[in-house]
Amino acid sequence: MTLLILTLAFVNLAPAVESASPRVDGNDLSFYQPPTTKGSYRLTSGKEVRNVILCIGDGMGLNQIALASITVAGPGGRLCIERLPVTGLVRTYSASSRVTDSAAAGTALACGVKTKNGMIGVTPDEKVYQTILEAAKARGMATGLVATSTITHATPASFASHVSSRATEAAIADQLIANRVNVLFGGGRKYFLPQSDPNSARKDDKDLIAEARQAGYTYLTSDSELRTVRGSHVLGLFQLDSLKTTAPEPSLASLTRKAIQLLTKAKSTGSDRRRGFFLMVEGSQIDWACHSNDAKREMRQMLLFDQAVQAAMDFALRDGHTLVIVTADHETGGLTLFEDTKTNTGPIAKWSTKGHTGSPVPIAAFGPGAAVFAGMQDNTDIPKKIARLLKITRFPRPVK
Repeated sequence: MTLLILTLAFVNLAPAVESASPRVDGNDLSFYQPPTTKGSYRLTSGKEVRNVILCIGDGMGLNQIALASITVAGPGGRLCIERLPVTGLVRTYSASSRVTDSAAAGTALACGVKTKNGMIGVTPDEKVYQTILEAAKARGMATGLVATSTITHATPASFASHVSSRATEAAIADQLIANRVNVLFGGGRKYFLPQSDPNSARKDDKDLIAEARQAGYTYLTSDSELRTVRGSHVLGLFQLDSLKTTAPEPSLASLTRKAIQLLTKAKSTGSDRRRGFFLMVEGSQIDWACHSNDAKREMRQMLLFDQAVQAAMDFALRDGHTLVIVTADHETGGLTLFEDTKTNTGPIAKWSTKGHTGSPVPIAAFGPGAAVFAGMQDNTDIPKKIARLLKITRFPRPVK
């Protein structure tokens, strides 16, 4: 992938920042070790797609990748994301704007249809459409969602809920459990607690954690519990709000590895051991760093996300039947890179907005079927292509 291509952005003049940003040391990138091999992974062909891991870097444009890559690996180095052999670009406009928000973009990536900014899992007329996760579940596949935001935030919510407003996170929490997603890892415990709890953000007495346990979920809140957990349905809520993305929390890579492990075992409990799994992993806080025009923190979140992609790739390389797709819901910040010609220092980050932009975003893929994601495409094309590779018919489709 040529990462220093600069694309024209439609500046979003008045978007709202999507969440508060946690306080972390954005200057410390020493946790990340770039790949020692710079070449691309080899193309895979002629095999059946059994598992799909869709990795979404929220707010991740070409230059978000490039800035992190050049800083930690040098001009000739590569992140794991840059080693995926099939690349392309994705248009991201929504039904209401040339500049999408995460809800409309998430709906496009999950349902294959356009909707208005702020809406999740429904079209502008509030018609409910099946998500690719729900379609995979109906086919007998295990399913999972992992995010560093609240698990009820716009992107993860788009894959397993249907609401007219992304702000209704308590209702989204209800639907995530009702939808029987096998693995749910992220923040947002406050949306699962009854209003009698002082930490609750609900306006009713529903104790969704208790209900999840009654429905067969194993519930956990810590890294130590994560390491030993087993079960076909696991709910991990590691903060009241979004994750801090620092120890003692589990990292996004650790959450991804554990989700894969649980989903692999969950799928083998069915009558058909080849049914596989669908997993969505979001690096949620790349977006928030870009909203703040904080280049150091953007790089840190980008590298944490890249480690999660590496975890997905480690499994895919062993398995041989797993498709890994990496893309973004939109670009945030209008980031460009330049060099100070007087001092020969760079890359220097320059931002054009604190909102989203209409810039096309990258897509990269590895595994059986990866070639179909090459070239320019719309974000609604992505779940349609996944559905075809999984032999799921009648997608996209309304459900009521």
